[in-house]
Amino acid sequence: MGGYGSGRPSYKQKAEGCRSLDVNYMNRKGCLNAGFTGNWTWSRDGEVISQIGFRTEESRVIFDYRISQRGGDWEPIVQYVPLTYTGCHYGGQRPYFLCPGVVNGQQCGRRVGKLFSGGRYFLCRHCYSIAYGSQSEDRHDRMLRRANKLRMALGGEPGTAHFIAWKPKGMWQRTYQRKQFEIEWCEDQANIAFIRKYSHLLGAGEFERLLDEGTR
Repeated sequence: MGGYGSGRPSYKQKAEGCRSLDVNYMNRKGCLNAGFTGNWTWSRDGEVISQIGFRTEESRVIFDYRISQRGGDWEPIVQYVPLTYTGCHYGGQRPYFLCPGVVNGQQCGRRVGKLFSGGRYFLCRHCYSIAYGSQSEDRHDRMLRRANKLRMALGGEPGTAHFIAWKPKGMWQRTYQRKQFEIEWCEDQANIAFIRKYSHLLGAGEFERLLDEGTR
């Protein structure tokens, strides 16, 4: 069968603002077993905000839902999404969606783990030109976000005002030291990026001094 036109919007959408279908999560829930029928729901604060029906056949998932765009009438949509599997190094198989999108007359067919509701259909983020929020961050913000994620994974608080948490029970010392080093490296890189970003506001001597302090 043919694919689906993406109706690519003129504005840049963010993945975090779109409803998505995660093939690995669906697989863990047993939803990809042939003959499975059910509903997929999205919730916020414990309340269901949207849901779609679907059924799974041998090599595809069929989604059945309604959509209203720009306040128009509700339109029924039936979308067929092929499935494919690849072998894993340690046995078993990993599932993927094959994106059914068509952009500028070209079939997409990408093997992807997620499809996004960027328009009438659930398609891959490439068809809808969807970006993740982190992609629009500058280096300073990316490095701090990465450091804070590592800090919290160790059980600590985000931000350089806090000490890095003590080694969690059961973690190898070398693993803890590697994470500690990565946190410090990320925060050093964030400092350097920040100083360089605003270097035009500093004199040459002041810039070199701050850069030296930021790399200690």
